[in-house]
Amino acid sequence: MKIKNTFKIFIWASIFGAFFGLLSAKLMINFHINELESKDNLIKQYYTSETATLISPHHLRNDLMKGDSYLYNLVDVRLIDAYEKEHIVSAINIPIQLTINEKLRLNYTTVTDEERVVAAFAELENNGKQTLIYCYSSSCMAGRNVGRLLAENGIFVKELGIGWNEWRYDWNSWNYPEEWNNTEVLDYIAVGEEPGVIDVNAFDFSNKSSTTCAADNNLGC
Repeated sequence: MKIKNTFKIFIWASIFGAFFGLLSAKLMINFHINELESKDNLIKQYYTSETATLISPHHLRNDLMKGDSYLYNLVDVRLIDAYEKEHIVSAINIPIQLTINEKLRLNYTTVTDEERVVAAFAELENNGKQTLIYCYSSSCMAGRNVGRLLAENGIFVKELGIGWNEWRYDWNSWNYPEEWNNTEVLDYIAVGEEPGVIDVNAFDFSNKSSTTCAADNNLGC
């Protein structure tokens, strides 16, 4: 009798062990699959976000060189003093902050900086162009914070892939070696209150065109 009961217990234990073992294995496999899918989705979201929100400086430079600055509302969000000292040619200034004196001079004493910025970008929306912003550097959060504020108010802009410091002072880091000797950053710089207009006639397309970056290609820069 003891042998029979022991055998029954062994059989049931084996059945339950096999059942829960298979269940555990299935749960582990599903967890692993879901984890992989989650990582894949994160990767997809990252690249979708990056390509949707950023514009390459090469792309902008090529458009400026061809006289196509009219394609964008290029906006410098740095402070007024920094903008007037130097800025990317054709860029207008919508500063993230105004001093007390600037608010008095420009008659912005009754609105917050956030309200002023949103209103200024809302006016740009009326011309139907793509709005492109840049700030002090690629690591500067000012542009991203402006982009977030605008998106919260139904205005969607893109950001230049680098900031002013990289454009002005680190030209060779984002241009290709083949371009170092035939491009000049000062050709793309304006000074003063006005956006400035690039002198397209100053460019010799035989030696200043970009041959290393296919800016017109969907997979290019």
